[in-house]
Amino acid sequence: MSRLTASPAWQALGRHREQMAEQQVRSLFAADPTRFERFSFESCGILLDYSKNRITAETVGLLADLARERDLEGWRARLFAGDPINTTEGRAVLHTALRQQTNEPVRPGGADDAITEVRSVMNRVRTFVDGVRFGSITGLSGRRFKDVVNIGIGGSDLGPLMVAEALLPYHHPDLRVRFVSNVDGTNLYDTLDWLDPETTLFIVTSKTFTTEETMTNARSARNWFLTEGGTEADIGKHFIAVSANEAEVRAFGIGPESTFSFWDWVGGRFSLWSAVGLPVALATGMERFDALLAGANAMDEHFRTAPLESNMPVLLGLLGVWAINFLDAPAQAVVPYDQYLHRLPAYLQQLDMESNGKSVDRDGCAVDYATAPVIFGEPGTNAQHSFFQLLHQGTRPIPVDFLAAAESHNPFGDHQRLLLANMLAQSEALMRGRTVEETRAELEASNTPNARLEALLPHKVFEGSRPSNTLLYRKLDPFTLGALIALYEHKIFVQGVIWNLNSFDQWGVELGKSLARTIGAELATGPSAAHDSSTIGQIRWLRPRMVLDTE
Repeated sequence: MSRLTASPAWQALGRHREQMAEQQVRSLFAADPTRFERFSFESCGILLDYSKNRITAETVGLLADLARERDLEGWRARLFAGDPINTTEGRAVLHTALRQQTNEPVRPGGADDAITEVRSVMNRVRTFVDGVRFGSITGLSGRRFKDVVNIGIGGSDLGPLMVAEALLPYHHPDLRVRFVSNVDGTNLYDTLDWLDPETTLFIVTSKTFTTEETMTNARSARNWFLTEGGTEADIGKHFIAVSANEAEVRAFGIGPESTFSFWDWVGGRFSLWSAVGLPVALATGMERFDALLAGANAMDEHFRTAPLESNMPVLLGLLGVWAINFLDAPAQAVVPYDQYLHRLPAYLQQLDMESNGKSVDRDGCAVDYATAPVIFGEPGTNAQHSFFQLLHQGTRPIPVDFLAAAESHNPFGDHQRLLLANMLAQSEALMRGRTVEETRAELEASNTPNARLEALLPHKVFEGSRPSNTLLYRKLDPFTLGALIALYEHKIFVQGVIWNLNSFDQWGVELGKSLARTIGAELATGPSAAHDSSTIGQIRWLRPRMVLDTE
């Protein structure tokens, strides 16, 4: 038994789970007309309603006891102070510094003030963004840029892409932003096919400037540009780099004046607040990018200062621990009833599963408890017609986060009322379920023949008490989006502290990368005996059938 599962707070929660096992959430609502007021609150323009979880005030108190026992407040202080809490890499974790609104110094590991460095880079970003948007920075022919292509992968793609899609109503009308991440040539081909090289700007984002997928796409884009009339001397006008490796950037043909730095204390999946967010800033303008940062900073301050029991990221994190470790939830659904957030579930997949998808704790010991859930989701109402059957009647509970705006950017007939009605109905249905008696009464009222009624009865009953949180906001603007993203960032940190994980490394992806380099060569020369028979057989099957562009 690990120190976590043997701890007094964990054991107390285990005993409490036995008491709550047969408790129906609909009964908790019936017994307490003030349940919504007791289990909801607002911060940073976001209303969190967590009343539909299988919890009582005692549950929240016991979860807060667990957080204090795990020294969450101490870890939180170390996060904001810039201590090297990414222990396996010896790094600070300071994405919060990227959106800090004050000039208070932060010195990771005693180094130079991070805030001064951030402001210096972002001032250069501001100048560049204004130059592109207002036409003083142009391409080889002097024409204004019309298309921006961001080439990256992982955090250099998922974050900026999600935010750019979410803030689509704020985009410059004459500047289109596109994203290329997949090393499948189709992704790049379909993007380039529509572009004019004279009015296209490429952003190549890679901390090392050696990431294989990113650099393969970047080199192919570079070759396309040169083939379509550009020259080597024009590369620096049409390609900019976001990287920490100046030597590799120069070798590519991009000079320091077209290079924007970021730092080893910024993890890739937490980097969109830096120059990595350049495509967002180009699309929306620096004023709105600043509002995005301000919203995230507001949530940072809430997380840093609010008591645990009324702290939004802390509560979301602890409710997740309760669901995963005590109610046997294998997954977490994220369902935005907001089309502009259609990429949020994919973004959160990396943010959550790459951070806490680990079976070894911070001390190098195997864990004996579940960690990160499988994250999945789609926009409502589409999701209702795909995986909601599982949410309502599956064998294990899957918590759901519902997100919705009161006001649509695009009021169109009666759509928003219907959209919100669906979200509220699904949330209530998951909580209430439908009893045998209610189902029988419904079938009898519809004059269902008795034999048919008895056959249908077990299929139309479901237990309810399926947990959900609802996050409501007035309108999806940059400030609100920044606060939402920071909320999930800190939620994941909270869970990592509880589970004693380093949420800021990702060693699990390294082996596949290493093997891919070896196999890439063998697809040209033939397999070595070092592989298993399956891999050897697949290489042999593929080699004569591959068609490569050798030009």
